[in-house]
Amino acid sequence: MSNLKNLKDLHQNYVNAGKLLEGFEKYYAENVVMQELGEEPRVGKETNRTHEINFVQSMKEVHGAGILGFAEDVENNKTMLESWMDLTFANGYRAKMQQVAVQTWENGLIVNELFYHK
Repeated sequence: MSNLKNLKDLHQNYVNAGKLLEGFEKYYAENVVMQELGEEPRVGKETNRTHEINFVQSMKEVHGAGILGFAEDVENNKTMLESWMDLTFANGYRAKMQQVAVQTWENGLIVNELFYHK
C-alpha cells in the first residue's frame, strides 16, 4: 500500500468521519514529530496525542471540511495534503482554516508532519 493510499484512508475514513483520534492512533508512529510552521516541534506520540485531544475538545461545531488535493513524493517517502475546515471553537470563535500538511512516512506510519496554514 502506498503512503498516498494510507493518507487518503486516514482522511476519508477517520478525519472526515469525525474519528481524528482513531486515525491518529492507527497512522502515527511512536516517535512522531509534528510541527506548526514557525513553532517548536512536538516530539513523541504521547505529546502529540495530548495536543490532538486538546484540539478536538476545543471544537464546538464543525461546519464543513474537505480535501483540496493530495500529492506524493515516492523517492523521499513524503505525502502532501491540502485541506480546509470551517469550525466554531468552544469559546464561540468561528474559523475557516486552510492548510497544507507534509508527512514523512516509515513502515506505513507518519514519523514527521509539518503544517503550513493560515
